[in-house]
Amino acid sequence: MRQEILSVSRLTAWYQPGRPVLSDLSAALYDHETVGLIGLNGAGKTTLINILSGLHTGYRAEGICCEGHPADLRGNAFKERRYTVFAEDHSFRYFTFREYLSYVSAAYHREMKNAEALIEGFHFENHTDVLLRDLSTGNQKKAWLITAFALAPELLFLDEPVNGLDFQSTEYLYRLMAGYREHGTLLFSSHILESITLTADRVMVLEDGRIRQTFCQEEIDGDAIRHALHEKE
Repeated sequence: MRQEILSVSRLTAWYQPGRPVLSDLSAALYDHETVGLIGLNGAGKTTLINILSGLHTGYRAEGICCEGHPADLRGNAFKERRYTVFAEDHSFRYFTFREYLSYVSAAYHREMKNAEALIEGFHFENHTDVLLRDLSTGNQKKAWLITAFALAPELLFLDEPVNGLDFQSTEYLYRLMAGYREHGTLLFSSHILESITLTADRVMVLEDGRIRQTFCQEEIDGDAIRHALHEKE
């Protein structure tokens, strides 16, 4: 039986009071699985990931638990178990990639053993000592992704991870995502159906602020997911 690592019960989130983006949402993540979150623009994918990352505070929930115990999403104990790659990230602008990697390694008390292989896999060798602010959008994304997969936390959240990547890097990323179950649990959002069908063990369709439908393993089919997304259009 799979162990539930993170659960959210009856979550409602908003940016303006009285106008919920997520409404009465319940979902669970299990250990060692790759979960895709898909929905139309404005469905609330980024909002959900920002809540789980401790960034968005405009929400209430009946319960948020990590391994069955109440979780403080902004507390150090939970932070040490998760890492997030955001769709856009302009932090640490005056760090080089190497400096940022060292900072994360120290903050999480972990060695980044696989960093060099990841740098090579993303063709990032010529950018490791460049300030993050001076990197292109695609190379900034590579910097965050290399850090994430080198850290290999128990919970990894990726918001639109393919955006900005070239073809070779996208193919490499898909292999990393599909194999992440060896390290922990990966939740990623995407509006690209290919990224879902090629990597996910489970797919959650987000619509009207709730998880409207879930597809598991052999049920994951592009046409079925496409139908679920457009059924109410």
